[in-house]
Amino acid sequence: MDWKTHNQEIMSCRKCPRLVAWREQVAREKKAAYRDWEYWGKPVPGFGDEKGRVMVVGLAPGAHGSNRTGRMFTGDASGNFLYPALYRAGFCNRPLAVSADDGLELKELYITAIVRCVPPKNKPSQEEIENCRPFLLQEIALLPNLAGFVALGRVAFEQMLKIYQQYYFYRFPQKPLFAHNTFYEFPNLPWLLASYHPSRQNTQTGRLSEAMFAAVWEKVALKVKR
Repeated sequence: MDWKTHNQEIMSCRKCPRLVAWREQVAREKKAAYRDWEYWGKPVPGFGDEKGRVMVVGLAPGAHGSNRTGRMFTGDASGNFLYPALYRAGFCNRPLAVSADDGLELKELYITAIVRCVPPKNKPSQEEIENCRPFLLQEIALLPNLAGFVALGRVAFEQMLKIYQQYYFYRFPQKPLFAHNTFYEFPNLPWLLASYHPSRQNTQTGRLSEAMFAAVWEKVALKVKR
């Protein structure tokens, strides 16, 4: 499979009735601030450097961010925190992400998510996560230079552990624990780095500061030997 076919499969997916209904409802009703926008309202494909060495994995599209713009972490508070950090670390060419055609380009990174449709209350069910997992596995297979993962948030981290167990058939001597900026290496497999998610809930409460997030991307830069 190539990237074009893969992305078309994502965008046409209707496996999860609850998520289909919700993403389309949000796209119809809109947010007052974006009433002039034509919302994307479909599953959101990944985005980035298709020859990159690092896969960044979030939870799901934001209701009025990715579900509106059609690109991961674009148009909401999480993206407004993520992309400036990536820009400062040299992983993208501009610090702002406002639309899918704003000229933003990623270097060495491919950004994706556990679930591709916006879930009600930002909480996908386990069945919905499992329905989406084949898309994530296909992206892993399509990245020829993949060296590691950055899991943004506990849910993404826990799901990536399942990838190691079910896709790589790796048995952990001791289960890795989620903590911010914690790095794990596994024999002959991509490494895994955990980070708090750059959600407004974390950034506005001070749970995740700019300095804490910068430390994550500094570590990634060292790992890809930039």
